Amino acid sequence: MKLSILYFSKTGHTQRMAEVIAAGAASVEGVEVRTFPLDAIDEEFVKASGCVLLGTPSYLACMAAPVKDWLDQESGKYALAGKLGGAFATADYVHGGGDLAIQNILTHFMVRGMMVYSGGGAWGKPFIHLGPVAISDDLEHYDATFRAYGERMARQAQKCAGN
Repeated sequence: MKLSILYFSKTGHTQRMAEVIAAGAASVEGVEVRTFPLDAIDEEFVKASGCVLLGTPSYLACMAAPVKDWLDQESGKYALAGKLGGAFATADYVHGGGDLAIQNILTHFMVRGMMVYSGGGAWGKPFIHLGPVAISDDLEHYDATFRAYGERMARQAQKCAGN
C-alpha cells in the first residue's frame, strides 16, 4: 500500500516533520511511503496511494497560501476521492493556529471525497485528535507524536484497503 505525504515548507520545519511522519509510516510492513513538496509531486504515486497526508505551516491562524491554492486549484487531478486523508502542521507558538490549519485541510479533503482520520483518542497516548502540530522552537520534542501519527495512519490505511 502506498502512502503520500505532501507538504509546503518555507523554513524546512514542515518538511522535517513530514519526514518524521514518513519514518513512522515506513515502520509498518507493506507500506511504501514517499514525501513530496507541493511543487514537486509525483502525480502517479499519489494517484496510486491509499492514504494522502498534507502538511502546512500555520500563518495567521490558517494554512499557508500555497497549501490553500493547491487544495483549490490542483488537488482535483490527484484522484483523492475514497482515499484516507490526514493533516499536520507546524506553528511558531502553541496558540498559533496549527489546529485551525489542520481543520481547514480536513474540510477540503472531505469536499474532495476523502475519508479523514487522525486516530483521535482510540490509540491512547499520545492523543492526536485532529492531527499533530509541532512548535518550531522545539521540533524534536514532537518527533514521537509525529512518528506515532505516521504509523497510525499507515495502519488505518491498510485496514481501509482490506490488508
